[in-house]
Amino acid sequence: MILLICLYAPLMTLNQVKYSGFGILVTTKVEKFLVSGCPNTPCLVVDLDVVSMNYKRFKEAFPGSMIYYAVKANPAPPILKKLAALGSRFDAASLLEVERCLAVGVVSQHISYGNTIKKVDDIAAAYDLGVRLFAFDSEHDLQNINIAAPGSKVFCRIMTKNTGAAWPFSDKFGCSPDMAIDLLIDAEKMGLEPHGVSFHVGSQQTNAREWGKALKCIALLFNKLRKHGINLDLLNLGGGFPISYRKDVLAIEVLASSIQEYIAQYFSDRLPTIMFEPGRYIIAEAGLLRSEVVLVSTKSYGAKRRWIYLDVGTYGGLAETMNEAIQYPLRTLRDGSEKGPVIIAGPSCDGADVLYRNAGYELPLTLKAGDFVDILCTGAYTASYASIDFNGFAPLQEYYL
Repeated sequence: MILLICLYAPLMTLNQVKYSGFGILVTTKVEKFLVSGCPNTPCLVVDLDVVSMNYKRFKEAFPGSMIYYAVKANPAPPILKKLAALGSRFDAASLLEVERCLAVGVVSQHISYGNTIKKVDDIAAAYDLGVRLFAFDSEHDLQNINIAAPGSKVFCRIMTKNTGAAWPFSDKFGCSPDMAIDLLIDAEKMGLEPHGVSFHVGSQQTNAREWGKALKCIALLFNKLRKHGINLDLLNLGGGFPISYRKDVLAIEVLASSIQEYIAQYFSDRLPTIMFEPGRYIIAEAGLLRSEVVLVSTKSYGAKRRWIYLDVGTYGGLAETMNEAIQYPLRTLRDGSEKGPVIIAGPSCDGADVLYRNAGYELPLTLKAGDFVDILCTGAYTASYASIDFNGFAPLQEYYL
């Protein structure tokens, strides 16, 4: 369930308040909403003003680039409407995401079908809706695009290492540069328009050198294709830009400066159109997931760690806690009192529904059932991951302010 709530708050200043010692900022708009009438938990509360602020900051860090918001990060209509009004374009992973963008007034020319794994019927449906930009990384998908979306612009995804990323994509996506060259040549022969290439350095990537390594490789690819008479015009650097969870990361301006130096170094002779697909960076910090403590227990006499069971877990929207990859900042109303080590788990009957065992979390010793635990920086990849009815638990409630 998604609700759009209209609350008055001055726009940016943001009237922010610090919590939990992590330097994470919660806006007064969110705070007022939680205090004025706390909704049933678990629930996700998102401040759309923060979405606007992050989009504008990203745009300023990469002037002249095209930003395609990664809809998969959070496809809620209020977010799509807000970003469309700011001039964003959209990276869709499925036909449904294409339709969601169109439903809020996005023009089809501003949508990229960026998933390299798609059914031919979905390609055809997106084409019928006006989409003309498609990603691919295999001969089969390229042939499907040619059949279902003739004459479209296509870009080939290159496989890259995701060293340093908290949430890597391994080798599921992309192809080798040599294969990409052959496929883009084939695309032209088919009557498609070989438009460019893309890559992704992994989500929550903190090392600018990973972009640099990929750009060096792709510059060689561009040059080789020129010898075949193909002049690519699009360089899609994907997303993966990090935010501060429990640890500080480089500011977007610092990363952007390094990335733009790499672009200038490797593409100085002919600068292509630059495209990004940010998701986490735009939306994560805008969200707060409020949960309730269901149970506090220990497993033996003298146990050094308590188990804290929340009413939200892996299947309720916190899938990125898998392997403790994304470590969300937490706050409670009892912060400031003495803390002790904990294991944090969800409410389901699945033994794998343990959020944090080894990450070193500590929570107040006085924490008890019925207390709230706010999980910060949860605007991205939470609601879109949440199951509908696993173990009979209701879907995550969503509020957009």
